[in-house]
Amino acid sequence: MLKGKSAVVTGSTSGIGLGIASSLAAQGVRVMLNGLGDAAALERTRGELEGRYKVDVRLCPADLSKPSECSLLVDEAIKAFGSVDIVVNNAGIQFVSAVEAFPVEKWEQILSVNLSSAFHIIRTALPGMKKNRWGRIINIASAHGLVASVNKAAYVASKHGLVGLTKVVALENAEGHITCNAICPGWVRTPLVEPQIEARAKAIGGTLDDGVRSLVGEKQPSMRFSAPEDIGALAAFLCSDAAHNITGTTLSVDGGWTAQ
Repeated sequence: MLKGKSAVVTGSTSGIGLGIASSLAAQGVRVMLNGLGDAAALERTRGELEGRYKVDVRLCPADLSKPSECSLLVDEAIKAFGSVDIVVNNAGIQFVSAVEAFPVEKWEQILSVNLSSAFHIIRTALPGMKKNRWGRIINIASAHGLVASVNKAAYVASKHGLVGLTKVVALENAEGHITCNAICPGWVRTPLVEPQIEARAKAIGGTLDDGVRSLVGEKQPSMRFSAPEDIGALAAFLCSDAAHNITGTTLSVDGGWTAQ
């Protein structure tokens, strides 16, 4: 049972992160949300989640490109809930360019948000987990944590690094009832991909469904998007007692992408 546990979920005010936060809250987990954007919109999201699941939901708009704010996020959750039992490192950003033209500042930003923030959050949360002899750490990597695509050097490097970090954390804490795993989604239908679907449908002169099949079919043999709730359900399972011996591994939710 997860009721009464507490979680930090980064990048959790929309998309996959919100799907994960919702799945945990539905299990009775108190959640510290994290995201940047319009303060009123963020507060609406927090309030809706708290009202729907009747659990304590807080919000910390930490800038995950800064190590001190990563640690602050965990500290704020401990102050609010008394402990951090579950960490989900979901926040991620993207930029597309060939390596020789890749802006250096974009490389640094992507590595700091996608990879370094996970390290700083994990290192801050681990002492409390060790003290309580229970913890669940879930890193949301990507199919790009296992395979590559052109023009995505920083994203692919960061997600491969996140998979490596996952394995080290799992090994270092294998006997302490603390697990660490990486979920590797393929295409997930979030608000961020809707413009891509529309653009693809327009380019091929088809419907939105045609746009989905054209876009997803380039990589994902199932020809279907996953939903944020699918990733959330898997994250909730990884936090369950049944998953106590699943650690240091990657779990693909990619419609066969990495089986090719």
